[in-house]
Amino acid sequence: MEILTRALDTFFSFKAYVMLPIVILILGLLIRMKVWDALLSALKVAVGFAGIFIVFNFFVSNIGPAVEAFVSKRGLDFPVLDVGWPPLAAITWASKIAPVSIPLVIVINLIMLASNTTKTINIDVWNYWHFALVGALLHQTTGNFFLGLAATALIAVFSIKMADWSTPFVKRDGGLEGIAITTLSVNGLVPLGIVADQVIEKIPGLRRINWNPAEQKKGLAILSEPMIIGVAIGVFLGLLAGYPARRILELCVHIAAVMFILPHCGTLIGQGMQPFSLKLKSSIQTVFPKKTDLNVGMDSGVLMGNPSVIVTGLVLMPVSLALAFVIPGNRSIPLGDLANLISVMSLIVLSMRGNVFRALLVGLPIVISYLLIATVLAPLFTTLSARAGAVMEGGYGGLITAFTDGGNPIRYWFYHMFRGNWIALLVILPTALLGYLTWRKYRRMIDQGE
Repeated sequence: MEILTRALDTFFSFKAYVMLPIVILILGLLIRMKVWDALLSALKVAVGFAGIFIVFNFFVSNIGPAVEAFVSKRGLDFPVLDVGWPPLAAITWASKIAPVSIPLVIVINLIMLASNTTKTINIDVWNYWHFALVGALLHQTTGNFFLGLAATALIAVFSIKMADWSTPFVKRDGGLEGIAITTLSVNGLVPLGIVADQVIEKIPGLRRINWNPAEQKKGLAILSEPMIIGVAIGVFLGLLAGYPARRILELCVHIAAVMFILPHCGTLIGQGMQPFSLKLKSSIQTVFPKKTDLNVGMDSGVLMGNPSVIVTGLVLMPVSLALAFVIPGNRSIPLGDLANLISVMSLIVLSMRGNVFRALLVGLPIVISYLLIATVLAPLFTTLSARAGAVMEGGYGGLITAFTDGGNPIRYWFYHMFRGNWIALLVILPTALLGYLTWRKYRRMIDQGE
């Protein structure tokens, strides 16, 4: 076990944009891709993901000081610091659940493939920590290793099925055939998006509003360009922070640059994945002729080329900041995880045919849930991250959390369900209903060839 733990520590010491391309390169060679083709696919994915990481870090380094200046100038009391996902990953990989979770999820995926209960091959090994985190939290708080392992297994099954059922949207609106999004924080809320879209469709007046940047409608062209939205957000944040005109203009240009570069990174990842996914599927179908329409599970970075995804996430950022100041019970200002709104909302945006207006309506309750859950779990995250040896920059010793990953309502539900919380157990029935409606939508789209 110690040897396996050390091997995993070494493996996961690599950045995601190094680890995933290595996996793609090795698998590409195993399925007999030409060496040059396999290397080029892996390199495009690596560069695309590295670009996203660089852009997000640059984005946070620009908006972070503006948000902090606003909070400081007004003497607001928000003692929980949003530091993003790294401490949560540290909690996961420091737990005894981690060494078992990777082979466990792989075996589960293989069993589901063999039993025809999934069409997704989840190669996004880095994001397995999204499954293992709930197990690590349960093991640390209950002392029951097998309870944590059971939660890890079930949430992995849940996420793989959500990846299956959201593939028609990835194909129709993301333009990516044979790709599934397997990240729990992204696909877990797809049922909410699908059902909300169906409800809005039945509301007169509301259903006619369609803000889709890809369609470039007259009169809304200025709202269809992510760079313009970026400038508007820059002005908004700069004024809140009390910046002088020079710094406001710089912030506007920086955010506009992020919005321009990000889609190109997503497009590059898609270009790298397409030949690999086609070859992987054909190789599996050679051995198992009945395995048709297989999908390769990937991170949501492949969707960053969609303008509706970018605009939705960008508009939700100042909305999230505004909500943070007025929602009773919230004790944190979104900061480290704020840029992640682009990613977590991506599949919901696609499920609504790129309609930013509808996605924003659904995004409001999602953001509120993130804020409240991230606040409630902050003491637990702080204690466990300290135990895992995660050290905050500048010697910060207060409460920490993560806005989106730490406030994820699906993981929060699983955590309390496995602890026997009766409210969480009651939520099983409405969740099952949402899952059924999602499956029906999936089947309808498949039957119609979408």
